[in-house]
Amino acid sequence: MRFALVWSEAANGLRRNASMVVSVVLVTFISLTFVGTAILLQMQTGTMKNFWYDKAQVAVYMCTGVSAGETCVDGEATQAQIDAVEGVLNSDVLKPFIDKYYFENHDQAFENFQRQFANNPVAEYVTADQLNQTFWVNLTDPSQAQVLVEALGSQDGVEAVTDQRAYLDQIFAVLNAGSYTAVGVAVLMLIAAALLIATTIRLSAFSRRRELGIMRLVGASNAFIQTPFILEGVFAALVGSLLAGAAIVGIVQFFVQGYLAVNIPLTSFVGLGEALVIVPALLVIGCLLAAVSANFAITRYLKI
Repeated sequence: MRFALVWSEAANGLRRNASMVVSVVLVTFISLTFVGTAILLQMQTGTMKNFWYDKAQVAVYMCTGVSAGETCVDGEATQAQIDAVEGVLNSDVLKPFIDKYYFENHDQAFENFQRQFANNPVAEYVTADQLNQTFWVNLTDPSQAQVLVEALGSQDGVEAVTDQRAYLDQIFAVLNAGSYTAVGVAVLMLIAAALLIATTIRLSAFSRRRELGIMRLVGASNAFIQTPFILEGVFAALVGSLLAGAAIVGIVQFFVQGYLAVNIPLTSFVGLGEALVIVPALLVIGCLLAAVSANFAITRYLKI
Protein backbone atom coordinates (compact mmCIF):
# COMPACT_ATOMS: atom_id res chain seq x y z
CA MET A 1 0.00 0.00 0.00
CA ARG A 2 1.40 3.45 -0.95
CA PHE A 3 1.09 5.48 2.25
CA ALA A 4 1.80 8.82 0.57
CA LEU A 5 -1.18 8.32 -1.72
CA VAL A 6 -3.38 7.21 1.18
CA TRP A 7 -2.48 10.29 3.19
CA SER A 8 -3.09 12.47 0.14
CA GLU A 9 -6.56 11.00 -0.31
CA ALA A 10 -7.34 11.53 3.39
CA ALA A 11 -6.20 15.18 3.21
CA ASN A 12 -8.35 15.79 0.12
CA GLY A 13 -11.33 14.29 1.93
CA LEU A 14 -10.80 16.60 4.91
CA ARG A 15 -10.68 19.64 2.65
CA ARG A 16 -13.78 18.66 0.72
CA ASN A 17 -15.86 17.96 3.84
CA ALA A 18 -14.60 20.70 6.13
CA SER A 19 -18.03 21.46 7.64
CA MET A 20 -18.68 17.81 8.47
CA VAL A 21 -15.18 17.49 9.94
CA VAL A 22 -15.90 20.48 12.18
CA SER A 23 -19.14 18.85 13.35
CA VAL A 24 -17.25 15.64 14.21
CA VAL A 25 -14.63 17.66 16.10
CA LEU A 26 -17.29 19.47 18.12
CA VAL A 27 -19.39 16.43 19.03
CA THR A 28 -16.25 14.49 19.95
CA PHE A 29 -15.05 17.39 22.06
CA ILE A 30 -18.37 17.69 23.93
CA SER A 31 -18.85 13.94 24.45
CA LEU A 32 -15.29 13.34 25.67
CA THR A 33 -15.48 16.37 27.94
CA PHE A 34 -18.46 14.68 29.62
CA VAL A 35 -16.46 11.44 29.82
CA GLY A 36 -13.51 13.26 31.40
CA THR A 37 -15.79 15.09 33.84
CA ALA A 38 -17.39 11.80 34.91
CA ILE A 39 -13.94 10.30 35.53
CA LEU A 40 -12.94 13.42 37.48
CA LEU A 41 -16.04 13.13 39.66
CA GLN A 42 -15.20 9.53 40.47
CA MET A 43 -11.62 10.51 41.32
CA GLN A 44 -12.85 13.42 43.44
CA THR A 45 -15.22 11.16 45.36
CA GLY A 46 -12.39 8.73 46.05
CA THR A 47 -10.07 11.56 47.11
CA MET A 48 -12.65 12.99 49.49
CA LYS A 49 -13.39 9.57 50.96
CA ASN A 50 -9.71 8.99 51.69
CA PHE A 51 -9.40 12.48 53.17
CA TRP A 52 -12.54 12.61 55.32
CA TYR A 53 -12.80 8.97 56.39
CA ASP A 54 -9.40 9.28 58.04
CA LYS A 55 -10.65 12.36 59.89
CA ALA A 56 -14.07 10.97 60.80
CA GLN A 57 -14.72 10.84 64.53
CA VAL A 58 -16.98 8.80 66.78
CA ALA A 59 -19.23 10.96 68.94
CA VAL A 60 -20.21 9.67 72.38
CA TYR A 61 -23.22 11.82 73.31
CA MET A 62 -23.94 12.04 77.03
CA CYS A 63 -27.52 12.30 78.26
CA THR A 64 -29.19 15.69 78.71
CA GLY A 65 -32.14 16.57 80.91
CA VAL A 66 -34.55 15.86 78.04
CA SER A 67 -32.93 12.66 76.74
CA ALA A 68 -35.02 9.51 76.54
CA GLY A 69 -33.91 5.90 76.61
CA GLU A 70 -32.93 3.14 78.98
CA THR A 71 -29.48 4.62 79.58
CA CYS A 72 -30.89 8.09 80.37
CA VAL A 73 -33.51 7.25 83.00
CA ASP A 74 -31.82 9.59 85.48
CA GLY A 75 -31.84 12.52 83.07
CA GLU A 76 -28.68 14.59 82.79
CA ALA A 77 -25.47 12.54 82.84
CA THR A 78 -23.75 12.84 86.19
CA GLN A 79 -20.06 13.55 86.64
CA ALA A 80 -19.61 9.98 87.85
CA GLN A 81 -21.11 8.65 84.61
CA ILE A 82 -18.90 10.96 82.56
CA ASP A 83 -15.85 9.75 84.49
CA ALA A 84 -16.95 6.14 83.92
CA VAL A 85 -17.09 6.69 80.15
CA GLU A 86 -13.66 8.30 80.22
CA GLY A 87 -12.38 5.35 82.18
CA VAL A 88 -13.62 2.98 79.48
CA LEU A 89 -11.93 5.10 76.82
CA ASN A 90 -8.66 4.90 78.75
CA SER A 91 -8.98 1.16 79.39
CA ASP A 92 -6.50 -1.33 78.03
CA VAL A 93 -9.26 -2.85 75.89
CA LEU A 94 -10.03 0.31 73.89
CA LYS A 95 -6.68 2.09 74.04
CA PRO A 96 -5.25 0.22 70.98
CA PHE A 97 -8.22 1.42 68.89
CA ILE A 98 -8.12 5.09 69.96
CA ASP A 99 -5.73 7.66 68.54
CA LYS A 100 -6.98 10.57 70.68
CA TYR A 101 -10.14 12.03 72.17
CA TYR A 102 -11.41 15.16 73.86
CA PHE A 103 -14.44 16.14 75.91
CA GLU A 104 -16.83 18.94 74.94
CA ASN A 105 -19.00 20.31 77.77
CA HIS A 106 -22.28 22.22 77.53
CA ASP A 107 -20.66 25.65 77.21
CA GLN A 108 -18.21 24.53 74.51
CA ALA A 109 -20.99 22.77 72.59
CA PHE A 110 -23.14 25.91 72.80
CA GLU A 111 -20.28 28.11 71.58
CA ASN A 112 -19.66 25.82 68.61
CA PHE A 113 -23.39 25.65 67.85
CA GLN A 114 -23.71 29.45 67.86
CA ARG A 115 -20.75 29.76 65.53
CA GLN A 116 -22.04 27.15 63.08
CA PHE A 117 -25.60 28.56 63.02
CA ALA A 118 -24.73 32.24 63.38
CA ASN A 119 -27.19 33.36 60.67
CA ASN A 120 -29.90 30.82 61.45
CA PRO A 121 -32.91 31.82 63.61
CA VAL A 122 -32.77 28.44 65.37
CA ALA A 123 -29.68 29.63 67.26
CA GLU A 124 -31.90 32.00 69.28
CA TYR A 125 -34.01 29.16 70.73
CA VAL A 126 -31.27 26.74 71.80
CA THR A 127 -29.74 26.88 75.25
CA ALA A 128 -26.52 25.32 76.48
CA ASP A 129 -28.21 22.70 78.66
CA GLN A 130 -30.13 21.34 75.63
CA LEU A 131 -26.90 20.37 73.88
CA ASN A 132 -25.15 17.11 74.65
CA GLN A 133 -21.85 16.95 76.40
CA THR A 134 -19.78 14.83 74.06
CA PHE A 135 -16.62 12.77 73.86
CA TRP A 136 -15.12 13.19 70.38
CA VAL A 137 -12.95 10.17 69.59
CA ASN A 138 -10.45 9.77 66.73
CA LEU A 139 -9.81 6.11 66.00
CA THR A 140 -6.56 4.61 64.78
CA ASP A 141 -8.63 2.78 62.16
CA PRO A 142 -11.94 4.60 61.46
CA SER A 143 -13.47 1.39 60.08
CA GLN A 144 -13.43 -0.11 63.60
CA ALA A 145 -15.99 2.32 65.02
CA GLN A 146 -18.31 -0.56 65.86
CA VAL A 147 -15.94 -1.56 68.66
CA LEU A 148 -16.63 1.77 70.38
CA VAL A 149 -20.36 1.49 69.73
CA GLU A 150 -20.51 -1.93 71.39
CA ALA A 151 -18.35 -0.86 74.34
CA LEU A 152 -20.23 2.36 75.18
CA GLY A 153 -23.67 2.04 73.57
CA SER A 154 -25.27 0.57 76.70
CA GLN A 155 -23.27 2.59 79.22
CA ASP A 156 -25.34 4.53 81.78
CA GLY A 157 -25.40 8.23 80.97
CA VAL A 158 -24.67 7.69 77.26
CA GLU A 159 -27.50 8.73 74.95
CA ALA A 160 -25.91 7.56 71.70
CA VAL A 161 -22.63 6.59 70.08
CA THR A 162 -22.51 7.83 66.49
CA ASP A 163 -19.99 7.13 63.74
CA GLN A 164 -19.65 10.29 61.64
CA ARG A 165 -18.92 8.20 58.58
CA ALA A 166 -22.67 7.54 58.36
CA TYR A 167 -23.17 11.23 57.54
CA LEU A 168 -20.29 11.17 55.06
CA ASP A 169 -21.84 8.17 53.29
CA GLN A 170 -24.94 10.24 52.54
CA ILE A 171 -22.80 13.00 50.98
CA PHE A 172 -20.80 10.53 48.95
CA ALA A 173 -24.01 8.87 47.78
CA VAL A 174 -25.07 12.21 46.27
CA LEU A 175 -21.65 12.64 44.65
CA ASN A 176 -21.82 9.12 43.24
CA ALA A 177 -25.29 9.78 41.85
CA GLY A 178 -23.94 12.90 40.14
CA SER A 179 -20.99 11.03 38.66
CA TYR A 180 -23.24 8.18 37.44
CA THR A 181 -25.50 10.74 35.79
CA ALA A 182 -22.47 12.28 34.09
CA VAL A 183 -21.42 8.80 32.92
CA GLY A 184 -24.90 8.20 31.48
CA VAL A 185 -24.84 11.51 29.59
CA ALA A 186 -21.29 10.76 28.41
CA VAL A 187 -22.36 7.37 27.03
CA LEU A 188 -25.24 8.97 25.13
CA MET A 189 -22.88 11.60 23.74
CA LEU A 190 -20.39 8.93 22.66
CA ILE A 191 -23.17 7.07 20.84
CA ALA A 192 -24.14 10.32 19.11
CA ALA A 193 -20.49 10.91 18.20
CA ALA A 194 -20.16 7.41 16.75
CA LEU A 195 -23.31 7.84 14.66
CA LEU A 196 -22.21 11.24 13.42
CA ILE A 197 -18.75 9.95 12.46
CA ALA A 198 -20.31 7.02 10.59
CA THR A 199 -22.74 9.30 8.78
CA THR A 200 -19.97 11.75 7.86
CA ILE A 201 -17.83 8.97 6.41
CA ARG A 202 -20.78 7.58 4.45
CA LEU A 203 -21.50 11.00 2.93
CA SER A 204 -17.83 11.53 2.16
CA ALA A 205 -17.65 8.18 0.40
CA PHE A 206 -20.89 8.84 -1.48
CA SER A 207 -19.56 12.15 -2.80
CA ARG A 208 -16.52 10.31 -4.19
CA ARG A 209 -18.33 7.26 -5.52
CA ARG A 210 -17.03 7.75 -9.10
CA GLU A 211 -13.44 7.89 -7.86
CA LEU A 212 -14.02 4.79 -5.75
CA GLY A 213 -15.49 2.99 -8.76
CA ILE A 214 -12.42 3.80 -10.85
CA MET A 215 -10.10 2.65 -8.04
CA ARG A 216 -12.03 -0.60 -7.88
CA LEU A 217 -11.71 -1.10 -11.66
CA VAL A 218 -7.94 -0.63 -11.60
CA GLY A 219 -7.61 -3.27 -8.87
CA ALA A 220 -7.31 -1.23 -5.66
CA SER A 221 -7.76 -3.33 -2.55
CA ASN A 222 -10.49 -2.78 0.04
CA ALA A 223 -7.89 -1.69 2.58
CA PHE A 224 -6.46 0.91 0.18
CA ILE A 225 -9.92 2.32 -0.48
CA GLN A 226 -11.12 2.31 3.12
CA THR A 227 -8.01 3.60 4.93
CA PRO A 228 -8.31 7.28 3.82
CA PHE A 229 -11.86 7.45 5.16
CA ILE A 230 -10.82 5.92 8.47
CA LEU A 231 -7.93 8.40 8.72
CA GLU A 232 -10.36 11.28 8.13
CA GLY A 233 -12.51 10.19 11.04
CA VAL A 234 -9.53 9.52 13.30
CA PHE A 235 -8.01 12.94 12.55
CA ALA A 236 -11.25 14.78 13.33
CA ALA A 237 -11.76 12.76 16.50
CA LEU A 238 -8.14 13.34 17.55
CA VAL A 239 -8.62 17.10 17.32
CA GLY A 240 -11.82 16.85 19.37
CA SER A 241 -10.05 14.63 21.92
CA LEU A 242 -7.21 17.14 22.29
CA LEU A 243 -9.74 19.92 22.89
CA ALA A 244 -11.54 17.77 25.46
CA GLY A 245 -8.23 17.04 27.21
CA ALA A 246 -7.44 20.76 27.29
CA ALA A 247 -10.90 21.44 28.72
CA ILE A 248 -10.38 18.88 31.52
CA VAL A 249 -6.99 20.38 32.40
CA GLY A 250 -8.55 23.85 32.37
CA ILE A 251 -11.42 22.76 34.63
CA VAL A 252 -9.00 21.31 37.17
CA GLN A 253 -6.53 24.20 36.99
CA PHE A 254 -8.90 27.17 37.05
CA PHE A 255 -12.10 25.86 38.69
CA VAL A 256 -11.09 23.03 41.01
CA GLN A 257 -7.67 24.28 42.12
CA GLY A 258 -8.13 27.97 41.38
CA TYR A 259 -11.57 28.37 42.97
CA LEU A 260 -12.78 25.38 45.01
CA ALA A 261 -9.45 24.61 46.67
CA VAL A 262 -9.04 28.28 47.61
CA ASN A 263 -12.55 28.78 48.97
CA ILE A 264 -12.90 25.34 50.60
CA PRO A 265 -9.45 24.76 52.11
CA LEU A 266 -10.56 22.10 54.61
CA THR A 267 -10.89 19.32 52.07
CA SER A 268 -8.81 17.64 49.37
CA PHE A 269 -9.40 18.06 45.64
CA VAL A 270 -8.08 16.42 42.49
CA GLY A 271 -5.09 18.14 40.93
CA LEU A 272 -3.30 18.41 37.60
CA GLY A 273 -1.75 14.99 38.13
CA GLU A 274 -5.17 13.34 37.94
CA ALA A 275 -6.17 15.51 34.96
CA LEU A 276 -3.04 14.55 33.02
CA VAL A 277 -3.84 10.88 33.62
CA ILE A 278 -7.27 11.38 32.02
CA VAL A 279 -6.00 13.13 28.87
CA PRO A 280 -4.31 10.06 27.27
CA ALA A 281 -7.41 7.99 28.01
CA LEU A 282 -9.55 10.54 26.17
CA LEU A 283 -7.21 10.47 23.17
CA VAL A 284 -7.37 6.67 22.99
CA ILE A 285 -11.18 6.62 23.38
CA GLY A 286 -11.64 9.28 20.70
CA CYS A 287 -9.36 7.62 18.14
CA LEU A 288 -10.78 4.13 18.71
CA LEU A 289 -14.34 5.45 18.52
CA ALA A 290 -13.62 7.15 15.20
CA ALA A 291 -11.72 4.22 13.72
CA VAL A 292 -14.40 1.67 14.60
CA SER A 293 -17.27 3.93 13.46
CA ALA A 294 -15.61 4.81 10.17
CA ASN A 295 -14.66 1.22 9.41
CA PHE A 296 -18.19 0.04 10.21
CA ALA A 297 -19.71 2.72 7.95
CA ILE A 298 -17.49 1.82 5.00
CA THR A 299 -17.61 -1.96 5.17
CA ARG A 300 -21.25 -2.47 6.21
CA TYR A 301 -23.23 0.47 4.93
CA LEU A 302 -21.44 1.35 1.67
CA LYS A 303 -20.71 -2.28 0.71
CA ILE A 304 -17.45 -1.37 -0.93
